[in-house]
Amino acid sequence: MRTKIVTILVLAFFFSTNAQDKKWTLQECVDYAVENNISIKQQELSKELIEEDIITAKGNFYPSLNASASQNFNFGSYIDNYGGRVSRDSRSNSFGLNSGVTLYNGNRNKINLLQTQKNLEAAGFDLEENKNNIMLFVVNSYLNVLLNKESIVIAEEQIVISKGQLEKAEALVKAGEVPKANLLEAQATLANNEEQLTTAQNALDLSLLSLAQLLQVSHNGFDIEDVSLTIDAASLMYNDTDLIFKTALASLPEIKSAEIAVENSELSVDRAKAAFLPSLSFGAGMGTSYQHNQGSKDVRPILDENNNVIYVPNGFGKQLEDNLGFNAGFSLSIPIFNRFQTKSAVAKAKINLKRTELTLLDRQVKLRETIERAYADAKASLNQFVSAEKSLFAQKESFKNAQESYNSGVMTSFDFDQVRNRLVNAQSSMTNAKYNFVFRTKLLEYYLGIPIVLN
Repeated sequence: MRTKIVTILVLAFFFSTNAQDKKWTLQECVDYAVENNISIKQQELSKELIEEDIITAKGNFYPSLNASASQNFNFGSYIDNYGGRVSRDSRSNSFGLNSGVTLYNGNRNKINLLQTQKNLEAAGFDLEENKNNIMLFVVNSYLNVLLNKESIVIAEEQIVISKGQLEKAEALVKAGEVPKANLLEAQATLANNEEQLTTAQNALDLSLLSLAQLLQVSHNGFDIEDVSLTIDAASLMYNDTDLIFKTALASLPEIKSAEIAVENSELSVDRAKAAFLPSLSFGAGMGTSYQHNQGSKDVRPILDENNNVIYVPNGFGKQLEDNLGFNAGFSLSIPIFNRFQTKSAVAKAKINLKRTELTLLDRQVKLRETIERAYADAKASLNQFVSAEKSLFAQKESFKNAQESYNSGVMTSFDFDQVRNRLVNAQSSMTNAKYNFVFRTKLLEYYLGIPIVLN
């Protein structure tokens, strides 16, 4: 028993360790989020409901078939199957089979089927839109984690430099070459850098928590794959907003869904107008019955060849056979006046059509605005990146000179820290500008239908 418990604990620890060692790639994050997101699953179920509506709409073209049966008890006087009045208690059964089919109703069944098919198509586009939105959220969160990881690297580099300064200050103070204030200043600088590292680590932990919650997974041991994003030549490959807009207009699911809504509204107008037209249906059926007088045998009177009344058996099967009857017929309904309800329904359908057309136009306008804003943001982030790149290069050169001057004793630690702080600020600005530029560029690629891949 102890061996089994130990084995289970070892396996649990093994799987837990493997789960913690796993580092998620961007594609894994996107795939997992899309597959497990609750809102997406809800939309998928809504889509399944519409699929059932299509089955119902198709069923309207088929004839109906219904069977019926009844058991009745009569007390006192009643009319029997032969038209005579009988004053005694009895019981009876009746059986029927009926079918009916709509031959024509102004094509309402056809329109209803087309509308449900359109609804299913629109539901598919709405589902795709939701998946795309979640994908963009995941990409943004993923890049935010990478940004915070680089911030930690910058903070750790500064701690290494500060520790070197502290060691040098300790040696100089010990040798009596500089006052103790230099040592205290070096200690304060190191403490400040360690605080910055703690802040950067907290930011990373929060960004990992945010991404884990977006994926709806446990944040314990959650981490992502380290991706080194390098930008060799910063430029905007996609600078034609009209081309981006036309491409997005032809492919984005939210636009497709709005277009289907217009088509569906047009069908609603046709369906409302169909109420002005006559409807024709066909029905057929068959039925039979059985009656029994309580306390008597099932018999019926007939005349023999001598015109004498005799009684012959008239049981359950015989009555069902004799009473079997069939019916068939057509039913025509012609609308003449229904208190203006049809006219009002048509007017409402036309108004709703105009509303859906305006909704489509509004989405198109907002899409153009979004793309133009995304391009402007990408262009601004490019300019910021280029400026940050130049600034970082200049600050690195300045830092090299300052480090040489500090090591040779020409520059004070205070002046050296000023130069180093400018370098840290330049590194932070460069990192932020890089990830901002990458996300803005990927956003434009999304509108162009290009899969988002980090490299």
